[in-house]
Amino acid sequence: MRSIAVANQKGGVGKTTTSVNLAVALARAGQRVCLVDLDPQAHATLHAGVQPGGHPISAYDVLVGGASLAEARVDAGRGLSVIPSHIDLSAVEMALAGKPGREAILRQRIEADAACRSPSAEGGYDTMIIDCPPSLGLLSLNAMAAVDEVLLPLQPHFLALHGLSKLLETMELVSERVNPRLRLLGVVLCMYESGTRLATEVGRDVQAFFEASGGRHSAWAGARVFQSRIRRNIRLAEAPSFGQSIFDYCPQSHGAEDYAALASEVAQAAEDLELRRAA
Repeated sequence: MRSIAVANQKGGVGKTTTSVNLAVALARAGQRVCLVDLDPQAHATLHAGVQPGGHPISAYDVLVGGASLAEARVDAGRGLSVIPSHIDLSAVEMALAGKPGREAILRQRIEADAACRSPSAEGGYDTMIIDCPPSLGLLSLNAMAAVDEVLLPLQPHFLALHGLSKLLETMELVSERVNPRLRLLGVVLCMYESGTRLATEVGRDVQAFFEASGGRHSAWAGARVFQSRIRRNIRLAEAPSFGQSIFDYCPQSHGAEDYAALASEVAQAAEDLELRRAA
């Protein structure tokens, strides 16, 4: 199973929108996808059409109460399942204070889950996407310890590179101490306005940053800026209030077009990696 954490310590950059719509786009392409909401705000849960608290077991119970992923999963239809969030996740650091190996609990739950271990088996998952909270605390560390890849949504503004550097520092620490498989899949520019010089310059600066740094660290060597840009689109902002993805809410919008293109790029990135490994 492929596993991707969608992370950025800054809020309001399109992280949850990207998590949900990428998950739905991959499911629409025929994959079985599990979306894990690790943000106490539960916005990804709502966006996917699942009511927070409507299921007796949440991501909090998985991390703190010993519940399995199978017990927490909610079927969201058409190849998508959701591990819902709950406001109790905001107290997870206190609940797990002093617990040995607390940063690797999610990884243990995933490894113990048959649907995650065997994608080819009946009911198995092809991809897991984890929506991280807007911080680099214990919840985000659990996500990075559990996944193989990190996708970074970035709003094109002048502080973008600062946020990028902080995330890369965290990834370096996690890959060195907890999860040597971890790597940065790439950066996707969200809320993009193609007519502005700033948006173009930020995209160019981020790409130049990766090219200049080369293979400085294995966790983000070969990272890319995805060609797909998620354009600023009012339909993307409206869809969560209806508990729908952009594909259900307004399938003819720029938002649906952009996330379908991103899903194709993300899927192609996996194929490219397999080809490199086989070479």
